[in-house]
Amino acid sequence: MSNLIAPHGAARLNPLYVEDADERGRLVQEAESLPSITVASAAASNAVMLGGGYFTPLAGFMDKADALSVGRSMRTAGGLFWPTPVLNLVREAGPVAAGARIALRDPNVDGAPVLAIQEVEAVESFSAAEFDTLTGQVYGTTDPAHPGVADFQAQGKVALSGPVRVLNFSYFETEFPDTFRTAVAIRQEIAERGWCRVVAFQTRNPMHRAHEELCRMAMERLEADGVVIHMLLGKLKPGDIPAPVRDATIRKMVELYFPPNSAMITGYGFDMLYAGPREAVLHAVFRQNMGASHFIVGRDHAGVGDYYEPFEAQGVFDDVPAGALQIELFKADHTAWSKKLNKVVMMREAPGHTKEDFVLLSGTAVREMLGRGIAPPPEFSRPEVAQILIDHYRGQE
Repeated sequence: MSNLIAPHGAARLNPLYVEDADERGRLVQEAESLPSITVASAAASNAVMLGGGYFTPLAGFMDKADALSVGRSMRTAGGLFWPTPVLNLVREAGPVAAGARIALRDPNVDGAPVLAIQEVEAVESFSAAEFDTLTGQVYGTTDPAHPGVADFQAQGKVALSGPVRVLNFSYFETEFPDTFRTAVAIRQEIAERGWCRVVAFQTRNPMHRAHEELCRMAMERLEADGVVIHMLLGKLKPGDIPAPVRDATIRKMVELYFPPNSAMITGYGFDMLYAGPREAVLHAVFRQNMGASHFIVGRDHAGVGDYYEPFEAQGVFDDVPAGALQIELFKADHTAWSKKLNKVVMMREAPGHTKEDFVLLSGTAVREMLGRGIAPPPEFSRPEVAQILIDHYRGQE
């Protein structure tokens, strides 16, 4: 694996999942006798990401100083480049104090089983002003109507910091056995396939023709060995397409329209932040850790509503200090089917076109069509993909 890109801030990945079955069994047993808290869904997904090595080189949850520093400058207090705070926030710490060893219980699995054990190094409260400032720095807004802001503000303002040992991967491993992969596993498979130049594509939606062609364009222009389609499997906002449906559409597309050994279908267990530019940088960190050399960042990456400018998530990388990240960007424009050229193009690369020369459909229009059992035009969506989505929408009636 020496020919792959190095992980972020480290010579090797730092997965915090306890691999050894005997040791893990002992810790699971010990956890039953420890004081425990049921964490927020965001903290649970942070634990899953720590466990899988995506948060390399972090050893656990950040303290207040690190979080505030990350908010201000995208660096921890110790100088590590990092774009978003990784916190275990609670409303009240109760009897939990510095020096405690606690079990973290999973809010997303029936019975709230133990997900991880944390050594609590500090219990610190954010003031309302500090928390609002941090929210604004990370999300670019403090508007409670923003789903990421609403979720962040609801978790509590008390941070439990310290290292964790992760005992399982929540519901991701059981519900998505064919798709969920740790950064360790993806890096290993990339090496086994003999790939070196690897493009990563982030998605929280089904992939239509434009996304498919964007992956193809990136692979061709970068002379890449393959693309890793990396699906977000965690919690989304209401109305987003459920992960199993997205998974089915992407598998069908790759099966029918990608050459063999050119695309890996994978997913990761993280709750969407909808933090736009900051989250785009975090996504780049994930992809460097899993072994991708290049990362596609397109229009309104990780955005929601009208909170961010269309290409703000590309511009933020201009603020990333030289050498802070090794992964390189593939900056994508809005892609659409050109009626003139009879293919998908990046719109900025199609001179002499008017809006009428493109097949442009809003997400709302597509959802309405699918809900009525009408497939979008084949220039927009592969018919086999559209059929899976039509079946999904019909099932909701």
